[in-house]
Amino acid sequence: MRHELYMQRCLDLAKNGLGTTYPNPLVGSVIVHKDTIIGEGWHRKSGEPHAEVNAVNSVKNQALLAESTIYVNLEPCSHFGKTPPCSDMIVRLGIPKVVIGTVDPNEKVAGKGIEKLRAAGIEVIVGILETECLELNRRFFTFHNKKRPYIILKWAESADGFIAPAVKDQRNPVWISNPASRQLVHKWRSEEASILVGTQTVIDDNPQLNVRDWAEINQPIRLVIDKSGKIPSASYIFDNKQQTIIFSEKALMPERENLIFEVVDFSTGILPQLLEIIYNRGIQSVIVEGGNRTLQSFINAGIWDEARIFIGEPTLGDGTKAPELDRQNAKEFSIDRDKLLMIRNHDQHHYF
Repeated sequence: MRHELYMQRCLDLAKNGLGTTYPNPLVGSVIVHKDTIIGEGWHRKSGEPHAEVNAVNSVKNQALLAESTIYVNLEPCSHFGKTPPCSDMIVRLGIPKVVIGTVDPNEKVAGKGIEKLRAAGIEVIVGILETECLELNRRFFTFHNKKRPYIILKWAESADGFIAPAVKDQRNPVWISNPASRQLVHKWRSEEASILVGTQTVIDDNPQLNVRDWAEINQPIRLVIDKSGKIPSASYIFDNKQQTIIFSEKALMPERENLIFEVVDFSTGILPQLLEIIYNRGIQSVIVEGGNRTLQSFINAGIWDEARIFIGEPTLGDGTKAPELDRQNAKEFSIDRDKLLMIRNHDQHHYF
């Protein structure tokens, strides 16, 4: 049970990096000497020291490392990236035992770190709280094993099933969800690598697609579908404040700082093209925030991992219908007086 206890601590530490470590995974590490934690750390940001390094650096008496066990929820890296290999550091320091949650799916690692440790005579245990470790890094595992981003569908709908009124008044917008729900959405945005919307959503709502109502630890990349340049040039998405990628049939204007065009063939299915481009750009996760047509295309293709649906108190009577999605397995929560449905796509709920 001690292994599970210390691995859970690794997971708790790793969660602190959600939204700041992309494209790296969430990793926490704990160093134990005679049933006492003497060091711990987590990976804070891509390019900065990994969790194992931070844990080692936190140990006051480094002489104890030669009699200690290091715990880490993901296999220590074995390659040179922006930082040196953690497996080399563990060997060099003479740490005799390593306990690992799960193997790293990245082809640059993929068991090589474990092999290096064992070749050096270090005892290695693998698979402690493996399910929990896979769940924590579901974005990372989906990206490397399925060669696509982790996909979260999000929308708010009225009590009678509409996501927008028939007639919109920009001066007096209709808010379907409450302020607490909207703040939660901004928290979610800070945790993901990108946000995707379709043309009509930008024309109708002129969204900023950024993090405003939560700590701005991460501003996601804006992904926008605009086949032929219908979106007004004065829209927020062209404000250069965060990276924005426009999917269109041709470059609609000169690229500039934070504005990139990706050419897509709209005469055929665009979803596989979008996902390939997003994957090739190293974007691990995407929140699809609208509109109905874009959301429904992911649902119909069965290519999504989570759906997060707010059901507000207002009724609209008419307007744009909410996407159609089987809600049998939904978990329901209350956000003030809103309902929040959380649904996992069980057909896609395997990361390995």
